[in-house]
Amino acid sequence: MTRFGYTLMTEQSGPRELVGYAGSAEQVGFDFLVCSDHYFPWLDSMGHSPYAWSVLGAVTQVTERVELLTYVTCPTMRYHPAVVAQKAATMGLLSNGRFTLGLGSGENLNEHVIGQGWPAVAVRQEMLEEAVAIIRRLLDGEQLTVQGDYFRVDQAQLWDRPDQPVEIGVAVGGEEAVRRFAPLADHLIATEPSAELVSGWRAARKGAGPGTSRAIGQVPICWGPDKQSAVDRAHELFRWFGGGWKVNADHLPVPAGFEGASQFVRPEDVGSAIACGPDLDELAESLRPFWEAGFTDVALVQIGDESQERFLDEIAPELLRKLRDEAPTE
Repeated sequence: MTRFGYTLMTEQSGPRELVGYAGSAEQVGFDFLVCSDHYFPWLDSMGHSPYAWSVLGAVTQVTERVELLTYVTCPTMRYHPAVVAQKAATMGLLSNGRFTLGLGSGENLNEHVIGQGWPAVAVRQEMLEEAVAIIRRLLDGEQLTVQGDYFRVDQAQLWDRPDQPVEIGVAVGGEEAVRRFAPLADHLIATEPSAELVSGWRAARKGAGPGTSRAIGQVPICWGPDKQSAVDRAHELFRWFGGGWKVNADHLPVPAGFEGASQFVRPEDVGSAIACGPDLDELAESLRPFWEAGFTDVALVQIGDESQERFLDEIAPELLRKLRDEAPTE
């Protein structure tokens, strides 16, 4: 059965608003919530970037049922992996076991702020592999001393952790990343609806099926009562989305760079890439490639802070019904 989530988009909403949206998203029936973890928004016009872990801690206290997931945290530069493990264990306790730690190799936009430069992609993947192994061992309860290629851990131990260790998802985008991370992680995270990625992940995990290893994707939409206004809003806030992962991850360190890189992207370009407007059938259809590719979980991003309350109160219940009617039930 495909599960549907709601994105707490820290780049477009303040912390108090995000906590309120989380409570509403649970009430209207979303299965899980994902939260981005950024230091900057992609564009200045997005206007926000609160600390994701504080937001998530507050969300645990206004929700009871929905699962929570970082989408995604980079555990290699801004955060040391031993500290990420401590945060994840605390979230596991605060949420009563509803938290999954989503990890990725990060973007220059968020990690350059510590002033240590931005490594090449091959190095970032090696750093992430080492970090995931450290986090896993700490979440499993080890007292850990490690001198790795990239990280040193000295007599670390988590004193507060849930009885069942927090599960880990890793964002991957190709065969090499699947080979590297499938044996280390529990779940696949990806932004492209690739059936080959999902099947490769499950094969690398020796055939682990949907019940044991989830494939978690994300789709931006821009619901609005007027289609052109929705397209314009998506263009204003999400035109960076078309740059592709290499641009997003590697090259641009501040929002002004994304402003420049996307200055020639037209509203019609965004409108053709992102489902916009009032047609719920069109919005639901934009998620179909993910469940057809074998993804078990798909999170929606509703673009624009000013639209969230109406989207959650008036639109999300019917949209969820449509999605559940059309998506696979097994």
